[in-house]
Amino acid sequence: MDHLWTPWRYSYITQAKLPAGCIFCEKAASADDERNLIVHRAPLNFVLLNLYPYNNGHVMIAPYAHAATLEQAPEEALVEMIRLARRAEEALTRIYRPKGINLGMNVGECAGAGVAGHIHLHVLPRWPGDVSFMTTTGETRVIPEDLATTWRKLRDAFSGAQ
Repeated sequence: MDHLWTPWRYSYITQAKLPAGCIFCEKAASADDERNLIVHRAPLNFVLLNLYPYNNGHVMIAPYAHAATLEQAPEEALVEMIRLARRAEEALTRIYRPKGINLGMNVGECAGAGVAGHIHLHVLPRWPGDVSFMTTTGETRVIPEDLATTWRKLRDAFSGAQ
């Protein structure tokens, strides 16, 4: 049997229950951006790392306004969300040199939204072969960079630091 050492997952498997409230609203309201993995705050949206990423650099963009659908979200927040997706693409390309970028949003629980009550846009860097046998047959993802390192790189990229 093969073993993969993933110490950052320990907090996930030992965590009690998810918060009763909206996780995006709670993170946005907190001042501890590092603990909440928020790499950038814009006027109407914030950019944060996915706690359980598909691959390195997997970020999400969420509006501060609690909205379950695009229709419920303020127009200005949606425009800013796409502009932040462009900034995320630029930052991810500069840092990780992916060969492609996935943008995705699941609106509603039956559409696959993990947090159905608060829209958020996923931005993921992609490389040829990054969906390999490990995910398909081993039901395992291999993430070579820890979240703290990814957070620092992307926070610096969004702040303009090099």
